[in-house]
Amino acid sequence: MALKATIYKADLNIANMDVHQYGDYQLTIAMHPSETIERLMVRVLAYARFADERLEFTKDLFETDEPALWQKDLTGQLEKWIEVGLPDEDKVKKASARCKEVVVIAYGSSVVEWYKRNSKLKTLKNVQVWQLSEQTTQDIQQLCERTMQLQLNVMDGEWTLIGDKAQAVVEWTQLQ
Repeated sequence: MALKATIYKADLNIANMDVHQYGDYQLTIAMHPSETIERLMVRVLAYARFADERLEFTKDLFETDEPALWQKDLTGQLEKWIEVGLPDEDKVKKASARCKEVVVIAYGSSVVEWYKRNSKLKTLKNVQVWQLSEQTTQDIQQLCERTMQLQLNVMDGEWTLIGDKAQAVVEWTQLQ
């Protein structure tokens, strides 16, 4: 018998003073049985970084040819493809050919090695690669609950994600 996904709900309030983006988003996130809390919360941060009413979580680990998140235009065409983790270079190249914008949110102790090994990513003009610090991914796990109230504040490049019981400073580094 196959294990089922665990459903998480998050009310995400974003106040990004740097780009004057403010909004409330009700997120429903399915956590795959093999997924970690760390990865789940990185997906929430990926959503927060590129928040849009049309941005949605995909089947991701249930469907290996899908990213963690994507955004389609009103005709159903893919606009944005967001991968989380350290994806295969070929998957990113294929996404780059299909979408206007491809983003990789990389995290973990082997990001630098992965990025060096996947040097062809540097030739793809529509691909961004962002790295989350290991401290960030440790801290955001403390915010995870089945039902979350999250507040993201961004000011002068500093990101702070606040939950009911803790808060985390979010450190981004753009590699590409």
